[in-house]
Amino acid sequence: MSGPSLRKRDAHSSIHEAALNEALELRELFQRCLEDNETEKALQVIEVAIEHWESRTLKHAEAEEEGLYKDIVDENPDMISTVIQLTRDHDLMRRIVETLKNRLQSQQPDQRMVTLLDSLVIIDEIHNADEMNKLLNH
Repeated sequence: MSGPSLRKRDAHSSIHEAALNEALELRELFQRCLEDNETEKALQVIEVAIEHWESRTLKHAEAEEEGLYKDIVDENPDMISTVIQLTRDHDLMRRIVETLKNRLQSQQPDQRMVTLLDSLVIIDEIHNADEMNKLLNH
């Protein structure tokens, strides 16, 4: 059984919007650190950005998969295709976050990390729209 805020379109949308806005702020801060050659600060920011994606967006994704998505498919088996697509979005985001963590091992923040952060944002924006329009409209 999923939590009540996951089932309410406005509350669910607010969760997505808040997390995405925070992610965008961290991305911009990271970009500025790179431009200003502030390597140590950039490393700190990318660590916070990774933590943010893991603790906010991906924890939320886990809750959706374990509760909301199962409940929706139980109620309406025709939604399985949509749930598979949305779960794939989560998997892509998990893989990109893992790639960021691996790149962080080099201790050399770079523009490729910005590209990965941008990829996360793009996938999340599309995912959130699909979730609102295809899943929570039913």
